[in-house]
Amino acid sequence: MLLSSFSAMSFYKNLSFLLLLAINVYSLVSSEGITITASADISSLNPPAPAVHPGLNSLFSFSQLSFPEDLEISDYCNELLHIFGQRYVAYVSCLVPAARPVKACLNCFPSFVNLENIYNNISEKTGPGNESCKDTLLRSDRVMLLNTMYYNLQKLWADSNCQNCLTEKYQSIKNDTLYFMSMLNLTLTCFKKYQQGNHTELCINCKSTYKGLNELYSRMEKNNSLCIDIEDAMNMTRILWSKNFNCSHPREETVPVIAVSSFMLFLPIIFYLSSFLHSEQKKRKLIHPKRAKSYTSLMNIQDKQN
Repeated sequence: MLLSSFSAMSFYKNLSFLLLLAINVYSLVSSEGITITASADISSLNPPAPAVHPGLNSLFSFSQLSFPEDLEISDYCNELLHIFGQRYVAYVSCLVPAARPVKACLNCFPSFVNLENIYNNISEKTGPGNESCKDTLLRSDRVMLLNTMYYNLQKLWADSNCQNCLTEKYQSIKNDTLYFMSMLNLTLTCFKKYQQGNHTELCINCKSTYKGLNELYSRMEKNNSLCIDIEDAMNMTRILWSKNFNCSHPREETVPVIAVSSFMLFLPIIFYLSSFLHSEQKKRKLIHPKRAKSYTSLMNIQDKQN
């Protein structure tokens, strides 16, 4: 009897403990919004932390931030910033397809002029009420983002010598540049006409056109009229002529170079030969025959006796 009552008390204690445990687990799970089935593993009681995507949320929230009105840029400056962005993208979009073959100057100079104009408006001009956007847009941050972006493209423009192929203030293409492009077109048309089959015919029929293009390029090089577009076009044309078609075209200016080099090469030989001949001539003048010497001494003795 005592044993049965003890067993009943132990059963109720265990039952009450299990009930309390079940209530605690249920309250925990229900608060997390997770339903546990009978076959669920114990590890499911500790669900992983929800995945956080800081990129989308933080960007979205950061873009919604606003600063006090005295730190915000004005509508006028904001409009200039918007125009600068549009023209910057337009110029870069022109440069990428113009990278090969290079046509960065002749194809993209209108886009560069537009970008330069809006930059000058930001840095030099004022808007309504003499408002200037120079400090606000160009100098307000440590990196000076707009300045860096613009000067990188301006350096690319200067390194390409685009100004050599354009008129003043980049209004249009120079006549010399247009004439070179027409001569280049004639040369490439000749190449295309005779490139099939034996290239000997191409070398003969296109020689005068190619020679004229080379001479024009040399004159433009002396006059500082070359930009990267012309340099790259001439380089590829020479590769076609010499490497692809295996034609040879000795440049006329190499003839005087060869002549001068030959003269300098034989100059030491001429010097030593002339020195040798001159020394031999002196020896002949200094050495007298013995008979002539004895005759001279005899005449001297007779003069003394008299």
